[in-house]
Amino acid sequence: MYTELISPKAVIKNLSKVELRKLASKDEILTIYGSPAYITYVRSRSARFTEIIYDRPKPDQEKIINQALEYISRKVMIMVERTMGQAKEAQFLCRFYVTKEYARNAFMWYEMLFDPIKKDRPDMTVVSIPEWPERKVLVLPKESLTFILGSDYTGEVKKAFLRMAMYLVKGRGWLGLHAGSKIIKVRDKTQKLVNKGMLLFGLSGTGKTTLTCHHHFLTEPEGVVIKQDDVVFLKPTGEALGTENNFYMKTEGLSSKSDPLLYKVVTSPNAILENVFVEDNGEVDFHNYLLTSNGRAVVQRKELDYADESIDLPFVNIVVFILRRNDIMPPVIKLTPEQGAAFFMLGESVETSAGDPSQAGKSKRVVGTNPFIIGPEAEEGNRFYEIIKSNPEIEVYAINTGRVGGENGEKITVRESVEILTQIARGSIKWIVDPDWQYLVPYEIPNIDLKLYDPLNYYTHDEYKELVCKLKQERQEWLKQFTELRQEIKDTMIV
Repeated sequence: MYTELISPKAVIKNLSKVELRKLASKDEILTIYGSPAYITYVRSRSARFTEIIYDRPKPDQEKIINQALEYISRKVMIMVERTMGQAKEAQFLCRFYVTKEYARNAFMWYEMLFDPIKKDRPDMTVVSIPEWPERKVLVLPKESLTFILGSDYTGEVKKAFLRMAMYLVKGRGWLGLHAGSKIIKVRDKTQKLVNKGMLLFGLSGTGKTTLTCHHHFLTEPEGVVIKQDDVVFLKPTGEALGTENNFYMKTEGLSSKSDPLLYKVVTSPNAILENVFVEDNGEVDFHNYLLTSNGRAVVQRKELDYADESIDLPFVNIVVFILRRNDIMPPVIKLTPEQGAAFFMLGESVETSAGDPSQAGKSKRVVGTNPFIIGPEAEEGNRFYEIIKSNPEIEVYAINTGRVGGENGEKITVRESVEILTQIARGSIKWIVDPDWQYLVPYEIPNIDLKLYDPLNYYTHDEYKELVCKLKQERQEWLKQFTELRQEIKDTMIV
């Protein structure tokens, strides 16, 4: 057990938020808001350098782990313990070690979770050595242990714990999801006031945070309650339990006009900025991508308008997959449970600067829009299907936050996406069956001009048919690789 061999030369522990910030002060840039900002040398997740070690480490992996353990035996390390989750059944004690020189990682991660609960031992442990000469993330699920080597990006720490937590809850028959959560309170078609619990799936950069943390322009008695931004645990009963106390948001292009809720919290003195451009005078420029377009901010959930004290969603009524496509995909489609599970497996989107900056903009597929799955991916798809199927009150949709008609086609704006989500909650969209796909497409959405999003505005009939055929083939080929995936899920793409 490698966890028992973690023995730094000295451990600095039980530090407060103030004390951690003081230790990190050598790296701090003070903004005009009074908030700290930091610049890292690694500015995105190390997806290509991550290795999941299911059984015994390979000789080269074992050598690196032993070298890391020997190295920290000569180092002073900061140790921080925090709790993930709010509901007692979903609480995990998380222990984080990082070399003293990188106190900023400990400070930022401290803010993301809750005060530690008392346990004899942690549920999961992460050891970070940012100064390690080789970039490598080694994940040992059976030990609930992760080594982060050669990266000082705080997102790597955050995801290491969330990845492991999703693996742990899967062992309980739950499903860890890379999804935001909220409640939308609206008047339905009969003018009855209803509460709809919503999960929003999407890779970083597709609009998940923007849509999760949006007020939908609703006024009392209608409104929203923002729950979680990143990872939830879906139980077979249809509850979605939250994980984090604060949010780690992308700051790319934020403005008070386009994202008023997010702009307010990222410009709070209590925010912590990472890789965001700050002028010499402390002015913050969210539109300057000289450092990276993957700028981040740890923001306090309690400062976010429309958030309440609970991070848990007691019921799920609506599941939404956020795709960013630039072709024939309409602004929204409605799916059967089988089709929903297929879209879960397809995980269609584009690469962003949060994942692999060198591939940003290229089409990609990630099962469950979740790059942090440990274990067979088909198992996740089958379980998602079983939960949706056994909870018939859950409706499944996919929305497109890209363009219809290619790069020169019609852009689907945030305002339109928000309106579509609102009308989904109201139950006001009128649907017809798409003859090519057999899922439902809208023919009427209140306040949306669907004529703008007709693919035949941008493609000839033959071009459209060719694109349908190509996409269908791609989807079939993708699903075919998951041999353990239930056949009724695969069959949804054979139409």
